[in-house]
Amino acid sequence: MKKKVLIMGAAGKDFHVFNTCYRDNPDYEVVVFTATQIPHIDDRRYPPELAGRLYPDGIPIKPERFLVSLIKEHKIDEVIFAYSDVSYDYIETHRQTVQKTGAAFELPDPPKTMIKSTKPVIAICAVRTGAGKSQTTRRIAEILRAKGKKVAVIRHPMPYGNLTKQIVERFETIEDLKKHKCTIEEMEEYEPHIEKGFIVFAGVDYEKILRAAEKEADVILWDGGNNDTPFYKPNLYITVADPLRPGHELSYYPGRVNFELADVILINKIGSAKPTDVDSILKNIKQYNPKATIIKANSPVTAEDPEIIKGKKVLVIEDGPTVTHGEMGYGAGYLAAKKYGAAEIVDPRPAAVGEIAEAYQKYPRTKLVLPALGYGKKQITELETVINNTDCDLVVIGTPIDLRRIVKIEKPSVRITYDLEEISKPDLKTLLEKF
Repeated sequence: MKKKVLIMGAAGKDFHVFNTCYRDNPDYEVVVFTATQIPHIDDRRYPPELAGRLYPDGIPIKPERFLVSLIKEHKIDEVIFAYSDVSYDYIETHRQTVQKTGAAFELPDPPKTMIKSTKPVIAICAVRTGAGKSQTTRRIAEILRAKGKKVAVIRHPMPYGNLTKQIVERFETIEDLKKHKCTIEEMEEYEPHIEKGFIVFAGVDYEKILRAAEKEADVILWDGGNNDTPFYKPNLYITVADPLRPGHELSYYPGRVNFELADVILINKIGSAKPTDVDSILKNIKQYNPKATIIKANSPVTAEDPEIIKGKKVLVIEDGPTVTHGEMGYGAGYLAAKKYGAAEIVDPRPAAVGEIAEAYQKYPRTKLVLPALGYGKKQITELETVINNTDCDLVVIGTPIDLRRIVKIEKPSVRITYDLEEISKPDLKTLLEKF
């Protein structure tokens, strides 16, 4: 008898787990996916073009709120939890819910989901979303390019649209972002690499994505999303830790897996953190991954026009995932507003509408900043409304993209950028030379 399986996900890891562990496995029948975290990604279908020969009609994707009824309706034997950046308490709650129905509850085995490459793979992962993976990946890519290496960046999946059109995506220019109808969240991850002259791959089928990237690169960089584990077997495993959220490296899934498996742990944001919190992470490294090489670093913020911020009432816009489910509450824009002497950081919540207002309710730590939510036209329109209805002198854009290209901002604005700066030895350049 085939085991009936339900995969819990958020349009990313769930599909990869299916592709690598279940797609052509006759011992299992994946009956349904559930979806959460990201709006408007449920009530779709994992198409037959991706699901394979055992699933000629594809696989339905249903909202996670129907989890219990789906388990009972389809007589599910096993539930696989396949999304990231959640606490172990959150997982335990879901485990208890599932087990009360009589079904088994499992987490994917990371090595079984890692595809082997014909090229060297460097994985850049993190303990939480917003720790600083992207600037670390850019720094590594620049070091490799300076050594004459061709680099392909493969980014964690964000297939929120038509899955059959997102099997393999290649991004080389800003126009490619438009061609693939990227959300703001996708652009935030791809655009900074493109601006530096690096090609980015993403999509749904990460075996096909890898084979396409291998044709163009000497080295593959895995740019992980949230705090997920690598989809490829790494030759060098780098995990970014965040001393602004000490302890999260042990209490969040699967960031703890990254923390314990890493060859290198890069502690970012040293200059913004309390020394006691840095020491807490160092203590946890010594206990849980004593063989890891430690690098200390900062991600200093820079404004395109610093003087314009001084003395102004400012609205700060931040990278959405970092300040919502990443639980930071603030980001680069807030730090820049403080650094360059803003007179006041305006509370955007009174102007919030629609799904942005709902986000403030769901993520109460997000207060004095506006998350740049943009998973579809509706959210982008709502974002534009909140920006233009907030009483401020200046908009400080702390997202990784130039939001002015996407949203019509009717007020003066300034863009904030940030890059990685190592402050200890060995640094990334030394490690990569050995690698």
